[in-house]
Amino acid sequence: MSLPAFPRAAVRAAICLAVPLACLSLPAVADGDGQWHGGANVYEKLCGHCHEAGVGPQIKGRQLPAQYITAVVRHGFRAMPAFPASFIDENALQQVAEYISTATAAPAKP
Repeated sequence: MSLPAFPRAAVRAAICLAVPLACLSLPAVADGDGQWHGGANVYEKLCGHCHEAGVGPQIKGRQLPAQYITAVVRHGFRAMPAFPASFIDENALQQVAEYISTATAAPAKP
């Protein structure tokens, strides 16, 4: 007996729902000293898990306004959940928003 094949869209939708929920169940983790070390560090630790893995859209290199990024992070948008201040503080949020708004796109994968 074989397992049923699931449509790719259904699998992707399940991942888009499961990953953010899993992320919200864990506290944000800074480096070993308990401090964030700039926007790139915050992006690597929080955002990159989805946005570099193809789960979320590519956000680097799009010159998105920092104010837009902070609004989406705080309030959520589509499959992306809202991240409260208890998860990412205001200073770290501002740093990552500035980093994303000025970062260049990652090179295309072969």
